[in-house]
Amino acid sequence: MSSNRYVYGVVEKSDFEFDADAVAGADRVYTVDYRSLSAVVSDIDTTDPERTDEDSKAHDEVLRQVLERDDVGAVVPMQFGMAFKDSRTLKSVLRSAMRAFRKALREVDGHVELGVKLVADEDAEFSRDDVREDVGERLSTLAESETEDDLFSDRLVLNRSYLVAMDDREAFDDTVDEVREEYDDLTVQYTGPWAPYNFVDIHIGAQR
Repeated sequence: MSSNRYVYGVVEKSDFEFDADAVAGADRVYTVDYRSLSAVVSDIDTTDPERTDEDSKAHDEVLRQVLERDDVGAVVPMQFGMAFKDSRTLKSVLRSAMRAFRKALREVDGHVELGVKLVADEDAEFSRDDVREDVGERLSTLAESETEDDLFSDRLVLNRSYLVAMDDREAFDDTVDEVREEYDDLTVQYTGPWAPYNFVDIHIGAQR
């Protein structure tokens, strides 16, 4: 068995393991602890994994499974590719970044990330600014934070990620449904829940 550890994210100290279709063909996900933190990991044969569509999906799916656990209140997700040569090296990284992880866990505790895209139909005739202002305001009132629009296509009217409290998730879902019903000339793409990638900013890896 490989001693390398592939890291999906960091949670408050918690001892668990579960079967999963994990990155690089691993089938078991478990935790490595350092004081009040636990890294969610699987075993891997390299410290420089190649990014594939299959493994990217596996990374996201493992994080989704962690988010759904009753014993996990928050997870700070790692970007794809964070792998370390052994548990000792990983614990050293957790130690050096402990303050940043603790702060991030407090900020996202009890929250998930949700994505909303509004795509205009080809023949749609309406004021995009008015729609963006209306929908944006309605969703913003239910979110703790949000990202700026990334309008990489001419047909995109709104493209944001929202940090939403679990307690507000149902109301957020209902508002998205209302928008879908009210705007016939728009396609609403609603995704999530995701680990809050866009709302944490921790860079680790120097000791890999």
